[in-house]
Amino acid sequence: MPNAAAKPQNAARRGATLAAVWALAWPTMLEQWMQTAVQYIDTAMVGTLGTRATAAVGATATVNWLVGTTISAIGVGFLAYIAQARGAGEDARARRASSQAVLAALVCGSVFTALPLALSRQVPVWMQVDPDVRDLAGRYFFILYTPMLLRAATILFGTVLRAAGDTKTPMRVGVWVNIINITLNFLLIYPTRRLALGALVLTVPGAGWGVEGAAAASAIAYAAGGVLITRTFWRHPAVSPRGQSFRPDWQVLRPCLRVAFPNALQRFGISLGYVAFASMVNSLGGVATAAHTIANTVESAFYVPAYGMQTAAATLAGNAYGARDDKRLRALARTVLALEVCLMTLTGTLLFAFASALMRLFSRDGQVIALGVRVLRMVAVSEPFYGVAVIIEGLLQGMGRTVLPFVCSVSGMWGIRILGTYLCTQRLGLGLAAAWGCMIAHNLALFLVFGTFYVTGIWDPMRKSRKAAGRRPDPLI
Repeated sequence: MPNAAAKPQNAARRGATLAAVWALAWPTMLEQWMQTAVQYIDTAMVGTLGTRATAAVGATATVNWLVGTTISAIGVGFLAYIAQARGAGEDARARRASSQAVLAALVCGSVFTALPLALSRQVPVWMQVDPDVRDLAGRYFFILYTPMLLRAATILFGTVLRAAGDTKTPMRVGVWVNIINITLNFLLIYPTRRLALGALVLTVPGAGWGVEGAAAASAIAYAAGGVLITRTFWRHPAVSPRGQSFRPDWQVLRPCLRVAFPNALQRFGISLGYVAFASMVNSLGGVATAAHTIANTVESAFYVPAYGMQTAAATLAGNAYGARDDKRLRALARTVLALEVCLMTLTGTLLFAFASALMRLFSRDGQVIALGVRVLRMVAVSEPFYGVAVIIEGLLQGMGRTVLPFVCSVSGMWGIRILGTYLCTQRLGLGLAAAWGCMIAHNLALFLVFGTFYVTGIWDPMRKSRKAAGRRPDPLI
C-alpha cells in the first residue's frame, strides 16, 4: 500500500518538476533563437555581397564569442548566488547581489570596450585572415564593439533576472533586438533600390554601407537591448538594485567570484581554443573559412535547446541546493536530462535532413555549400551527446561547483580539439572535415566524462549527507 500511494506522489512531483523546467527553459530558448536569428540575418544579408564579405564578418566571430562568454561566466557567479539565496528564502541577500551585478557590468563593459577597440586592426592579423579581407574585418569588429558597455549590461542583468525566475523579460528584449537589427540591416547594408510588389513599385532608401552597415545595425540593436533590459531590471520587484549600495560588497562578491573565476577561466580557455581553432581553419583558405562560418551559424540554432535547458537546470539546481532539498535536486536532474536528450535528438535529425537547404540560404558558392553540408551532417549525429554534458555542467553551475567543469572542458579543448586540429590541418594537410572531426571527438569526450560524474553521483554535493542519514539513494535513471 505505501508503494501504491507513493506512485501518484512521484508522478505529481515529476509533473511539477517538468512544468518548472519548461516554464524557465522555453523563454530562454526563444531568446537564444532570437540571438541566433541576428547571426542568421546578418550572415544571409552579407552573404549576398559575396564570399569576401562573408569571410570578413566571420573572421572575428570567435573573438566576439570569447568576449561574450567571459562576461557570461561572471554572470554565472551571480546566478548561483542569487538562485541559492532565493531558494533559502533570503531575498534581501539576493537584492544585495543585484547591486554588485551593476558594478560588474560597469567594469566589464569598460574593459571590453577599450581592449577590442584598441586592438581592432590587429585581431584579423592574429586570426590569419586573408590580407585582402583584413581591413574590412577590422572595421566590422571596431563598429560592433562600440556599445560594449550596454551589451555587458544585457548579459549580466539578463542573468540576474533568470536567476530570479524571470526568463520572459530577456526573451522580450531579444525580440526587440531582432526587430531593430532586421530593419536597420535593410536600411544600412544595401543602397537605395526599387522593389516591385506586384504592380506596386517602392523605392527603399539605403545607405549602401555593406559590411559596415551590418556592423552598425547590430551595434545599434545591441545598444537598444541594453537600455531596455536595464530599465526593466531597475524596476523588477524581486531583484531591483534600487536602494542598495553600489560600492564593492565583498561579502557578496567573494562567493560570487569563487564561482565565477573558475567558470571565467573555463570560458576564456575554451574561447581561446575557438580562436586557435578558427585561426587554423582560416589558414585553409577562403572557401573553408566561409563554409566554417556559415556552418557554425547554422549549427548554433540547433543546440539552442541545450543552453536554454542549461539555464533552467542551473536556476532550479541553485534553488534546490539553497533549500538543501536533495530529493528535489535529483528529480530535477532526471527530468531535465530526459527532456534534453529528446529535444537534441530531434534537432540533430532536423539538422542532418536540412543541411543542404540551410547552407543554400547563406551562400551561392557550390564549393562552400558542399563543404558546409558535409561538416553539418557530421556534427548532427553528436548533438544529443553534447546536450547531456551541457545539462550536467548547468546543474553544477547552479550549485556553485565550477572547478570540475573548468578542468574537464579546458583539458578536452586543448588536448583533443586543438592538438588534433593542429596535427590534422597543419601537419597532415587535411581539410575542414578533419578539423570538425576533432571538434566532435572533444564533444563526445565531454559526454563520457560528465556522464560518468552523473552515474557515479559525483555531481551531487549532498550525496554524502544522504548516505550518512542512512537513506537509500534514489535511482539515477
